[in-house]
Amino acid sequence: MEHTADQARPGSTTAPWAELLAAEREVLYRFISGLSGLSGNDPHRAEDIVQEAMLRAWQSAEALDWERRPIRLWLFTVARRLLIDDWRKNRAVPVGIAVEGFPTPAAADTADPSDRILDRLVLVEALRSLDRIHQEAVVHVHLLGRPGAEVARAVGIPGGTLKSRTHHGVRSLRRHLADRGVVAS
Repeated sequence: MEHTADQARPGSTTAPWAELLAAEREVLYRFISGLSGLSGNDPHRAEDIVQEAMLRAWQSAEALDWERRPIRLWLFTVARRLLIDDWRKNRAVPVGIAVEGFPTPAAADTADPSDRILDRLVLVEALRSLDRIHQEAVVHVHLLGRPGAEVARAVGIPGGTLKSRTHHGVRSLRRHLADRGVVAS
């Protein structure tokens, strides 16, 4: 698709992709707002990220393939990276996120370290939504990989109680993540 210089200038309403871009704004805002672990539930911060992603799409309009590739995926990727960069810039804690009172296991290497950071933030937020007893059971059994019998002895509860707490904790995590649109891979 060819664009003239007039079509690519900001403020021009003749750009054939302008409506496609504008139609994605609300979906992009909901996506960023849903990442509350990174956006901090701040609507102004989410709006800033959306505006920056939209601006980058506008500036890159000539290079994007508007006919064969959905712009939504490109916008989500750009916005997620902007949010992660913003989070990194503003955080006051060193790399290595841990649930309060529990160490985290070494994460497997992934191609994109920002994906690992985002996954950890989402998981930490979900774990913090659990009751303390469920959080303890899930972290020890599933994250730290400790045998159930060992955890039950250490915590001072019967093995069946630990299994029940772990089961209910995992169900709560799944509900929490599903409510935020997170899909397990």
